Amino acid sequence: MLANIMFVTIYVTDQDRALRFYTQGLGLEKHIDHSGPEGRFLTVRPAGSPVDIILWSHRPAAGQPFEPEGVPGPIVLESIDLRRDFEELRRRGVTFTQAEPEDYPFGVRAEAVDPDGNRIALRQQRRALRADG
Repeated sequence: MLANIMFVTIYVTDQDRALRFYTQGLGLEKHIDHSGPEGRFLTVRPAGSPVDIILWSHRPAAGQPFEPEGVPGPIVLESIDLRRDFEELRRRGVTFTQAEPEDYPFGVRAEAVDPDGNRIALRQQRRALRADG
């Protein structure tokens, strides 16, 4: 049976620029960087995660706008302390779609945008309330 998610793909126009954003901006780690017959296979991941994000090169035809393919929604990354991470990421130059993280019934959320317009959702789950407190 299927056991795990291995990769999620994000289409980018410049892999080196995307690598800088995801490593220096979001703080993910570069995991795989291999040139092959179909192009450069470049992945990043949060430290300790078994799931890689593929930064796959996609260049639109001349005169055509770049439109990310495939995934209609954002990549979702979990944070332990989203408000702290939000401030740190903003200092690193990450662009967010709102001025501050937002509370919602299941925790806290914020959304960033990479240099190609891909949405990166950041989430912090609400901690379970203790039965005795």
